[in-house]
Amino acid sequence: MAMDLTKILEPYGHYVLGGAVVIFLAYVWAKRREYQAPATIALSAILAAVVAIATNLVKVPTPATGGYINFGDTMVMFSAMTFGPVIGVFAGGVGSALGDIMGGYAGWAPITLVVKGLEGLAIGYIARRSDNVSTMVIAGIVGGIIMVSGYFLFEAYMFGVPAALTEVPGNMLQAVTGILVGTGLATIIKKRYPEVADLI
Repeated sequence: MAMDLTKILEPYGHYVLGGAVVIFLAYVWAKRREYQAPATIALSAILAAVVAIATNLVKVPTPATGGYINFGDTMVMFSAMTFGPVIGVFAGGVGSALGDIMGGYAGWAPITLVVKGLEGLAIGYIARRSDNVSTMVIAGIVGGIIMVSGYFLFEAYMFGVPAALTEVPGNMLQAVTGILVGTGLATIIKKRYPEVADLI
């Protein structure tokens, strides 16, 4: 069943990713009076690449679902906490989906795009313009819940609840690691370099 998922969705991963990039660029261009569009696009691309690389640094396969545990959430949370929801949704969704494609898990890219994009969006909205550690931790917890529950619901539908439950501990570890590392890095950047908020 896990291989079936990969085979069914793999051909669409690149198209879904490309479509998401086009939609994002169109959104930023339409909102260019609210955002510094060139800087926003550049930062989004850089941080998406960082997320993709972080996603592939450590990969622990999960045979029950054909997925894998990774530590890309550290950079998803950092990006969203530091630069807000617009960059958070792109770096989280596109960066993580790109990581799936680069790592040989293209069949997971469409669901990753949605789940990690929502994670980055939620974290960014809660933590934007705040250097308060508690606020960022809360944002990370909300994002972690979205990530863990999003994958669980999808995997429960595709593979059944028992198989989906086997990934919950690993995904929770991803979330906790993301909260710790993401909050730590974001706190340092926001307090030492508050001008980053003016980049977007």
